[in-house]
Amino acid sequence: MTNPSSPTPPQPNRLIRATSPYLLQHAYNPVDWYEWSAEALQKAKTEDKPILVSIGYSSCHWCHVMERECFENTDLAAMMNEYFICIKVDREERPDIDQVYMEAVQAMGINGGWPLNVFLTPDQKPFYGGTYFPPGAWAQMLRTIHQAWQNRRAEITTSAEDLTIHISGNDSARFLSKNKLLDFEQALTSIYQKLETSFDKTWGGLDKVPKFIMPSMWMWLLRYYHLTQNQQALLHINLTLSKILQGGIYDQVGGGFARYSVDGEWFAPHFEKMLYDNAQLISVYSEAYRVTQDEAYKRIVYETFAWLQREMSHADGGFYSALDADSEGIEGKFYCWTKSELTTLLGADAELVSEFYGVTEAGNWEHGMNILHEHVEEEKFLRRNNLDKESWKELLNKAKTTLLHVRESRIRPGLDDKILTGWNAMMIAGLIDAYHAFADDRFLTRAKKNMEFLEKTMLSENICYRSFKGRRSATEGFLEDYAYLINAYTKLYQAGFNEQWLQKAATMMEYVLTNFFDNADGLFFYTSLKAEKLITRKKELFDNVIPSSNSVMAINLLQLGTLLDNTEWKKLAERMVNNFAELIQKEPHYMSHWGIALMESISGYAEVVLVGQDAITHKNELQKHFLPFALFMGTEGNSNLPLVKDKRAKGNQTTIYVCRNNTCKQPVHEVEAAIRQIVNKA
Repeated sequence: MTNPSSPTPPQPNRLIRATSPYLLQHAYNPVDWYEWSAEALQKAKTEDKPILVSIGYSSCHWCHVMERECFENTDLAAMMNEYFICIKVDREERPDIDQVYMEAVQAMGINGGWPLNVFLTPDQKPFYGGTYFPPGAWAQMLRTIHQAWQNRRAEITTSAEDLTIHISGNDSARFLSKNKLLDFEQALTSIYQKLETSFDKTWGGLDKVPKFIMPSMWMWLLRYYHLTQNQQALLHINLTLSKILQGGIYDQVGGGFARYSVDGEWFAPHFEKMLYDNAQLISVYSEAYRVTQDEAYKRIVYETFAWLQREMSHADGGFYSALDADSEGIEGKFYCWTKSELTTLLGADAELVSEFYGVTEAGNWEHGMNILHEHVEEEKFLRRNNLDKESWKELLNKAKTTLLHVRESRIRPGLDDKILTGWNAMMIAGLIDAYHAFADDRFLTRAKKNMEFLEKTMLSENICYRSFKGRRSATEGFLEDYAYLINAYTKLYQAGFNEQWLQKAATMMEYVLTNFFDNADGLFFYTSLKAEKLITRKKELFDNVIPSSNSVMAINLLQLGTLLDNTEWKKLAERMVNNFAELIQKEPHYMSHWGIALMESISGYAEVVLVGQDAITHKNELQKHFLPFALFMGTEGNSNLPLVKDKRAKGNQTTIYVCRNNTCKQPVHEVEAAIRQIVNKA
């Protein structure tokens, strides 16, 4: 019999039908939330109410705080429901909406961030917004906006119209340059010098707090070193990558990288782990290993791969999006340790492990807890404790295994288990970079399994869809998704010479050119022609933690144009890069991936063709070396590719042709001879 005095269980709102884990987190709020939909937008017009769009993502700490303080508060929810049509948006599922309204808030002179709360007219035009609001300020904001809507409607309408016109301006017009790049070496030097002035010479990375890793910047620097042999550049790469792997931003027990550190020493992370960071960092550390042969870089790639397999993998092959920073309502609780815990768990080894990782009785972090980080240089630590490297490695691995086992029984951080096409394609690229560096088939096998998942669940008749959780979302993929898929297909081809991957890349390229390309400025819109129309159609131009989708497309056009001998695509890429050449030199911090496109556009590629029964084996030997300006093609039988089909193995031996612009050097059979030709030493 039901107890009449027991509280009524909360009733779900419309978000209970969402595929986004972030929206599902809000499904029992008393707010009458809608997803972004025609139903919600029409309701705002019918009822003549302003729209409140609240944008966040599942691993966003302050999004959770505002939910607890405001959206679970029945009084505040009642005000929201009475005054507004309330729409919740997952910025990772709908980056197009986030992009438009983030720019609007920044145009108001307000610092952007998440949660992003924006007030719109019923026709979706923004007139006010902000980020996190504590409960009192939120209540005041709701009343103020409501009163203004009632009493100053004309003023709001005019302001919204003006702001919409402002953010609808041509994204690229004010940045494009018609000045042709005259001197490549001078451009490289200029870019390096601008970056170098902001380097943190003590802790690596950039000299700013909080500290984001910015993977594409270090990938640019690796290529700069390859071209110039500038030793200072290599020293800073190694300082940065070493300090990162020693810091708390890297999960010393379980592998994988947090999003950023709140301090300048990579010590205290904001503990959320994002798939896109880890995808790019697998690439960075794999490339750096090929340059330096540093075993620590190899270890980090393998540990991060183990974390992906253990904590981020869907059974059918996809990768999940993120892990929260919080567990049990406390940031980092899952990852931190007390000194007494280590003493109990590790016994006689606890003192050495505590010394190495900077663990103290009082704790080096909040609540008496310790963030594990390599507190001392390993060589000094070994000398001080009279340890040899192998014995210490064995002891430390045993300790980490113990701690990982115990940690698995803790209450875990929340998992954002939606699967995003672009981020998964980014991980495919990272895994193939690891395969190239270490010639370990496990990386390639996992990359193929991931692509099989994407093709089965996210692709339909040349269209890719953005996300999956139990079922595919109805939202078409954005330029980011298509760009990284094309990149992944191109890398898959070069890993195993299966020409179906190139055919799929070419088909997808044609689709993107038809549905995303803007002939007016030679760049790509972020959304497809077929996509839902927002108040403006944006272009993503600047590189951030994730490279801009236009810079990825420029490289796709260059590489695919070379592999398929498509001159039109190469010219299009060169136009894109030339138009930004001046800005790349002036603002390399926001154009680092464009900087890679600039390098590839001007230096061109060595077209490396391998023919014969050992073509893959020879290719794998070549790709253990860092050869960033080489593209690999080949066959163990016959090929229809324009740069491969006329080439034959000489003397029944696997033969390597190194060509540039379809002009080939003397064919060779030895890997070392081919490397000399690739780097122009023979």
